[in-house]
Amino acid sequence: MSILTLFVVIPALMLLGLWLAKSLNQVRGVMVAGASCLLALSVWLTIYFVQQRAAGNTDVMLLTYSTPWFKPLNIAYSVGVDGISVVMLLLSSIIVFTGTFASWQLKPLTKEYFLWFTLLSTGVYGFFICTDMFTMFMFYEVALIPMYLLIGVWGSGNKEYAAMKLTLMLMGGSALLIIGILGIYYFSGATTMNVNEIAAMHNIPVDTQKVFFPFIFIGFGVLGALFPFHTWSPDGHASAPTAVSMLHAGVLMKLGGYGCFRVAMYLLPDAANELAWIFLILTTISVVYGAFSACVQTDLKYINAYSSVSHCGLVLFALLMMTKTSCTGAILQMLSHGLMTALFFALIGMIYGRTHTRDIRYLDGLMKIMPFLAVGYVVAGLANLGLPGFSGFIAEMTIFVGSFENPDTFHRVATIIACTSIVVTAVYILRVVGKILYGEVKNPHYLELTDATWDERVAVICLIACVAGLGLFPLWASNVISDAVGPILANII
Repeated sequence: MSILTLFVVIPALMLLGLWLAKSLNQVRGVMVAGASCLLALSVWLTIYFVQQRAAGNTDVMLLTYSTPWFKPLNIAYSVGVDGISVVMLLLSSIIVFTGTFASWQLKPLTKEYFLWFTLLSTGVYGFFICTDMFTMFMFYEVALIPMYLLIGVWGSGNKEYAAMKLTLMLMGGSALLIIGILGIYYFSGATTMNVNEIAAMHNIPVDTQKVFFPFIFIGFGVLGALFPFHTWSPDGHASAPTAVSMLHAGVLMKLGGYGCFRVAMYLLPDAANELAWIFLILTTISVVYGAFSACVQTDLKYINAYSSVSHCGLVLFALLMMTKTSCTGAILQMLSHGLMTALFFALIGMIYGRTHTRDIRYLDGLMKIMPFLAVGYVVAGLANLGLPGFSGFIAEMTIFVGSFENPDTFHRVATIIACTSIVVTAVYILRVVGKILYGEVKNPHYLELTDATWDERVAVICLIACVAGLGLFPLWASNVISDAVGPILANII
């Protein structure tokens, strides 16, 4: 049994502990203990992986394990990690840990909320460790289902509509995925559903690849906010409770980019090369459209939600450029954006909890009232617009440099168009920061508000440290990701 199974076992034990908990303190204790164990495990895994690579271990996947699960369809419980999986597990554990503290004061039904939150995180962890297509899909569904209740019960605003819209659109994407997965399995002639083994066979006819590639890419792309299938995202983000928005935008949307690269492009390389231009146009639209849409919003969550559409579109954009540098940048962007957007949603939730509004037209002078939260928001904004020294700069520059490596006019024009999002991002970030943080306090009730509590400070400080740490020391992550991107890209091109 691989140690990776602990990423599923620990959340399962957390679910049992939450079910048995009798008081609010016990619920909080279970969550902190479980989230801390998962964070420690992911940090150990990252260090172990870096050490293995430094020692010359060139195996594509480490800590692999497989046991049959459903033999008639050759479904197995197969796990293993490469550099991409490792950084995604690290990101997930950071968001779960900080999300726990961001939800410290959540009421009512705190126990039930954390039960569903933990089930959601279980699906995320399982998805990133699995190498069997069907088992990946199972965990993918486990990650999606709790979103309906978490938004519908504990959300705000038009939460029932947002929950229903999100669920129906993501289930539609899931329907496309299962068609694509079964198509790959049957037409590859494989006796396994293991992603790496099917990729090594490389025997799916090109015409068949062209049929099933759109099913897989769009199926995962719906979760990755691929235009025009992104419309669930802003409503879902805006209505979700704080920690769910953090996990949703920070991690769940990354399942889309991960699946597009690991399954669609890796297993159907010929179709990826022939059809990439179509999806490259759609992702370019996502990048620019999301940025401009954020400029005209007045709700803080909608601003960040459309910003996420733009930044997640940049992930798919970079993957479709299919250079090693751009694909490395895409995974860095997944890691960077996950941390930045989690920080944004945490701060927005804390501000909303005090002012009871997210409308920037009614927010002003917050720097004088809650300086800790205001400074945190400034840091998040600077990271989001790509200031050097923060993770956003490293990720976006790697993407654009790698994308421009393509010598043809089409790819370079697309890169230039996508680059305009940098300027637009700076516009809406600076506009919001200037409007809500500075100036005179016009609402006298705001003068009675308090700054961040200790639990909120823990979440904010951890996320700021991660965003700055990745920005100042990016080489370890870049090397780990690059080593994993190489074998996948070699199979594609």
